[in-house]
Amino acid sequence: MSESVYQGRRAVTVENERLRVTVLVGGGHIAEVYEKSADINPLWTPPWKSIDPAEFDRRRPAGYGDGDDNQLRAAIMGHNLCLDIFGGPSEEERAAGLTPHGEGSIVTYGVTARDTELRAEAHFPLSHLHFERRIQLRDRTISIRETIENLDGCDRPIAWTQHVTLGPPFLDPGQTQFRMPATQSRVFEERFGAADYLVPGADFDWPAAPRTGGGTVDLRTLANTPSSSAYTAHLMDPRLEVAYFIAHSPKYRLSFGYVWKRQDFPWLGMWEENHSRTAAPWNSRTLARGMEFGVSPMPESRRAMIARGQLFGVPTYRWIPARQRVSVEYWIVTRRDEKVPESLEVPGSGFSRTST
Repeated sequence: MSESVYQGRRAVTVENERLRVTVLVGGGHIAEVYEKSADINPLWTPPWKSIDPAEFDRRRPAGYGDGDDNQLRAAIMGHNLCLDIFGGPSEEERAAGLTPHGEGSIVTYGVTARDTELRAEAHFPLSHLHFERRIQLRDRTISIRETIENLDGCDRPIAWTQHVTLGPPFLDPGQTQFRMPATQSRVFEERFGAADYLVPGADFDWPAAPRTGGGTVDLRTLANTPSSSAYTAHLMDPRLEVAYFIAHSPKYRLSFGYVWKRQDFPWLGMWEENHSRTAAPWNSRTLARGMEFGVSPMPESRRAMIARGQLFGVPTYRWIPARQRVSVEYWIVTRRDEKVPESLEVPGSGFSRTST
């Protein structure tokens, strides 16, 4: 264990001979999964100064914009948690203090570690939830177990999304490859930014997304254009027990991905930002791709999520029973590969692409 400062933020680090993992105290973000042999952290570090959510002064946003997500923008890094909404709050929730993507990315966590294991937990005062994440390093893999406890005496409908975002230098336009067992897919139902190049609301089969003006684009390769933005929602193959995504860098000969039980997180949202957002703090200098797997396909308000109910016959949220605890487990996997693999497996875990 090492209590440290990472990118100017309070953090706790654990490591073994192959990997180093860093978790931020403010917001609980998994900021770093550093692969030592490749000398790289595939996760996104924003190009602006990062500050702790507890230090954010909403009255003086200091270059982070004036939207209600400016506190999150100031703190976001790497893999952040969207709980218990995935998207924006309602007007009433906003007035009560809830911000986009919920409290999971802005509350202060208690973070402790021993040897190669790390524990982060936090109380969400507005949502009346208690959250715990346990991380354990195992050679080139990382096991993660999350538990949510509903402190209310009522069942709760929630969104629960792992907002994993990758960034440069791991991301390389026209070179970085992506694989996942997706089937039915949908483009975000409104125009997603000024440089959106996909047909809003169009349904398609992964990976051929319909391009505005005709034709399709293969989402398996990171776009190589001066500016672009997009969001697409993807259903993980219902025939499989296990889902995953792989991101592969030919330059670093590194495959980096996540593996999870499909019944826990049936959806993956792919967010693309390529120098398209001109407002602060983006300032046309951000390259990022989010691989956001969870219980909901689209970033939207709680009311919209519940009104949608299902997409392609699959629920778009989940329930946490009154005063009960719900746990999920997933893995981060790293591999040194010359070419992009077509699947990921976690040895000895029962997490396998071939499980049916």
